[in-house]
Amino acid sequence: MATKEKTLEDAFYETLKDVFYAEKQSVRALGKAARNAQSPELKQVLEQHREESTNQVERLTQIFEILGKAARGKTCEAAQGLTAEMDEDLEDFGGTQAGDAVLIGCAQALEHYEIARYGTLKTWAGQLGLTEAAQLLDQTLQEEKKADELLTKVAEQAANQQAKGEGGKSSSRK
Repeated sequence: MATKEKTLEDAFYETLKDVFYAEKQSVRALGKAARNAQSPELKQVLEQHREESTNQVERLTQIFEILGKAARGKTCEAAQGLTAEMDEDLEDFGGTQAGDAVLIGCAQALEHYEIARYGTLKTWAGQLGLTEAAQLLDQTLQEEKKADELLTKVAEQAANQQAKGEGGKSSSRK
């Protein structure tokens, strides 16, 4: 049985389907994270990025249109694993002083996956001569990086200190 030789165009399309699924998962996960966040600042960052992620799904749909293909995802095992991990962490840490710090860590894990995927797709789009797609992917990539920076800022300025307990003092064990 002869199989067709796979090309960069095939890899681009398959990865696009993967990130389309992952981004839809991200919209749901960010909504859940925002509902469970204790800090108003963290809630705001998560809700803002959820809105951006909804727009990112629209951009991905545009890229499918550029390719002349239907916008559809394929199961992304990485996104499923990261969102399942967030669910477990919410069970373990939700409502505790460490809850927001843990939520930030989970959100950043998802962001880092998306940053890697969008960076790859942008590069491939450029190499394939898909200039408009590359621009759309770069716009999303920049939003993902900004979201990651905002999450880091919230973590460093408040959530991580609160997670330590007692106003940020380290506890000493005897």
